[in-house]
Amino acid sequence: MYLSWPGATQGLAIQAAMVDLDGTMVDTLGDFEVALNRMLAELQLPPVSREFISQTVGKGSEHLIRTVLAEQMRQASLTVCESSCPATQPEARYEQAWRSYQTHYHTINGQFAEVFAGVREGLQKLHVAGLPMACLTNKPQAHAEALLEALDLRQYFQLVFGGDAFPRKKPDPMPLLETAKALRTPPQATLMLGDSSNDAQAAHAAGCPVLLVSYGYNHGEPIRAVSADGYLDSLSELVAAPLAG
Repeated sequence: MYLSWPGATQGLAIQAAMVDLDGTMVDTLGDFEVALNRMLAELQLPPVSREFISQTVGKGSEHLIRTVLAEQMRQASLTVCESSCPATQPEARYEQAWRSYQTHYHTINGQFAEVFAGVREGLQKLHVAGLPMACLTNKPQAHAEALLEALDLRQYFQLVFGGDAFPRKKPDPMPLLETAKALRTPPQATLMLGDSSNDAQAAHAAGCPVLLVSYGYNHGEPIRAVSADGYLDSLSELVAAPLAG
């Protein structure tokens, strides 16, 4: 299959696609905000801002919780306790925070999330064109499956792999290489569709082509500063056509 998009100087010949979830297909900041702040309330810590969350998501739940926990405990320590106090050390409260977050996220998963404009149209184009697709995300497998079902996106994917599906997460290339293997396509013909440097770094290391959307999170950094084969303002911009010959 040949993929092109507005502004492309050269399209891509691909056999399958891997699509990231948070920031690429779904705006999940609302879910993260609610679950994290319910967790923080249980821990008697100040709430975290949506802006801070947007610059922190993308590297898996463990990284998200540890980073948010450290920042909010740092803020609390300014008025509650000296930073050297054992009670303010993030790792000492990580397990409690993890259990709380998982409970709250499971309860609200998808309720405060929205599918980005153009995503359904873009996925439908690729589906109609017969392109095999897998959702590949650092979100835990169970949460990813539930979110895709809740937002009626699961139908587009033959496979779904979460951040706990493999021993390592993006930006390590392992998840991409294993997903390409599961799709039975060579990495160089298996497209990665994502929104961040994590996706691009993993794709480059795996030898996969990569397209990045402009509206995602990318840790607060400009997406066009990240090396990629192309950039999309909407998944609906994708044009799929059979390869000639």
